[in-house]
Amino acid sequence: MALKGRRVSVMSGGSGIGEARAPAPSRVVIPSWRGRRLPRVLPVRDLRLLPKAHLHTHLESTVRPATIRELGGEPPVQDRPFTDFREFADQRARVRALLRDHGHFRRIAEEFCQDEAAQGVRYAEVTFTAAAHGERLGDPDMPLEAVLEGLAAGAERYGIQTRVIVDHSRRRPADRLWRSLTLATRHPQVIAIGLAGDEAYPAAPFAEVFQAAREAGLHLVHHAGETAGPASVWEALTVGHAERIGHGIRVLEDPDLVAELRGRRVPLEVCPSSNVLLGLVPSLAEHPLPRLVEAGLTVTLNTDGETSLAAEFQRAREIFGCSDAELATLARASVEGSFAPAEVKARIGAEISRWLSG
Repeated sequence: MALKGRRVSVMSGGSGIGEARAPAPSRVVIPSWRGRRLPRVLPVRDLRLLPKAHLHTHLESTVRPATIRELGGEPPVQDRPFTDFREFADQRARVRALLRDHGHFRRIAEEFCQDEAAQGVRYAEVTFTAAAHGERLGDPDMPLEAVLEGLAAGAERYGIQTRVIVDHSRRRPADRLWRSLTLATRHPQVIAIGLAGDEAYPAAPFAEVFQAAREAGLHLVHHAGETAGPASVWEALTVGHAERIGHGIRVLEDPDLVAELRGRRVPLEVCPSSNVLLGLVPSLAEHPLPRLVEAGLTVTLNTDGETSLAAEFQRAREIFGCSDAELATLARASVEGSFAPAEVKARIGAEISRWLSG
């Protein structure tokens, strides 16, 4: 994977974000991670068929434009950059406000399964802000229960396995996170809780909740190193006991942090297109993902809910110059970095091997 090897934009704009299409299998010369063109010819396989695990996607950001219209909203303009993080958060809030009853939540969850399965996703850990919906609607249990019903129906119909991560805005009080934890412990399909939102707000006020979550057998995953620097990642690891880092694109600013993450093999949930749309990175061609890989970090490729995962893999092929073997490595990292049972990891890993050998 290399920025210097091959730079191909998938749209006329400068960001390199657009509807990346998976081409028919062909044979091309692919650059290596460090920009050297390999002296061999490699096959290009259909990325929609590459078995994947999706670790960082927010359910409310995956709602189909047609569904948003049917619920009375106006879909956001696809691939339009945001002016700042507040605009990004406000857009998500407008979509959340459209979800008003059990059927709405169940529907978006089942549609999520259908759309993910069509992209080759075998296993997904989808993030859902359950407590915020419960407070808004006056029913703390209904939104999550409806989502879990939709995911179960989608699993049966489309053959995808899912689990839920319940997240919490750093801007909100610890009492809400306690309620989220209580809600999470009632449902075995919820495997983790974590912080999201403005990283300028510290994790320390939630330390007791994190400890209680660990004692309850839940995993911890926090957004960090996206809008804030390495200090937010250190806090996620220490105070937050994070087992994965959501985003983490700024960790390269601190060599000691890189060494810590590498030594502990803490996966980074990297979402390149989302980072560009938020203005955190000027373009995909300038995204640090290749440098994160070259630093020996465990990098997983995700969407944040702003695009499809197959399209994100296609951009990695076109913009970063990834070979199919390198794309398979990214896919394996997501599988191994997931909280899926060992037998699920083994099955998807074998499917990736078959895709690569085909």
